[in-house]
Amino acid sequence: MSKLPQYITKSDKPVQLQQLINAALYILAKFGVPIANLSQRRMERVAMAFLAVANVKTDNDWVKVDSRHALRTREIIRYWNNYFNETVSESSYDDIRRKDLKLSVLAGIILASSANPNAARNDGTRAFALNPDYVALLRTFGSDGWDTKVEEFLADKISLKDQLSDRRDLSLIPVKFPSGKIAEFSPGKHNELQKAIIEEFLPRYGYGAEVLYVGDTAKKFLHLEKERLEALHFFELSHGELPDIVAYSEQRNWLYLIEAVHTSGSISPVRLLELKKLTDECTADIIFVTAFLNRNTFRQFVSDIAWETEVWIADTPDHLIHFDGDKFLGSYSPK
Repeated sequence: MSKLPQYITKSDKPVQLQQLINAALYILAKFGVPIANLSQRRMERVAMAFLAVANVKTDNDWVKVDSRHALRTREIIRYWNNYFNETVSESSYDDIRRKDLKLSVLAGIILASSANPNAARNDGTRAFALNPDYVALLRTFGSDGWDTKVEEFLADKISLKDQLSDRRDLSLIPVKFPSGKIAEFSPGKHNELQKAIIEEFLPRYGYGAEVLYVGDTAKKFLHLEKERLEALHFFELSHGELPDIVAYSEQRNWLYLIEAVHTSGSISPVRLLELKKLTDECTADIIFVTAFLNRNTFRQFVSDIAWETEVWIADTPDHLIHFDGDKFLGSYSPK
């Protein structure tokens, strides 16, 4: 994993503790907790509350996190004082619940429980523990591909950051998949084109193709059928070289790799070679498609388009532009 952001830049704590707190803030941010507008001290307390509930005192403790470890608010303060160089009075226990744990609880990362099911929120018997759904991710924190695993895990969830944002849902772009699933893209020309590819291109030229992956400009893994891709021996998703849309026609055994181009990203000779190498072990035949919203945009990129690929333009959906090859629309295998 690359060097983590430094959320806490001013602290009198030892360097190792500062690094641990910054790691906790990085994790919370990746899980969709909005921390950017918090003060430095509040970020520090939010991170320490999360670390206390997770029972993480050093970098070596991530592999041992367990949802069975639960602490009451006064116990969290004692944990801070014992392990994080704090001198917080136990009389301020209610601040832990109302301020330091609040975002993590709202996000569903930390769960509150009580011996009394009807207990009030400020009941002293209420304890806080990790949501079991997050334990596996936390135990692998720092491993290769961890960020990708988080994105996959959150693909079908609405993060707390999104829930609290002032963005209106009316601005989202609804997209209907061939399977009937409805998803919502964030607004923008690139996503308008992706919508057209799914709703206009695939029904015309996809031979019953099912969308196995599509990203959003605001969310990399908006829709992902990981097991289906693995069954086709598709390359590792953590590679970071995914095309915009991947769709599979079982009828033809064709896998469509589609780039939606608004300002960049056409399938050039270099990109084509890269995709061919990445899909070398794929069991399906590959169709390479570059899509544009209109012909004016296509004209800007026409000199970059690789041979043996297809071009589709959304404003003339009933036509394809074929860049040479021995088939009109088909995969190109070495002879």
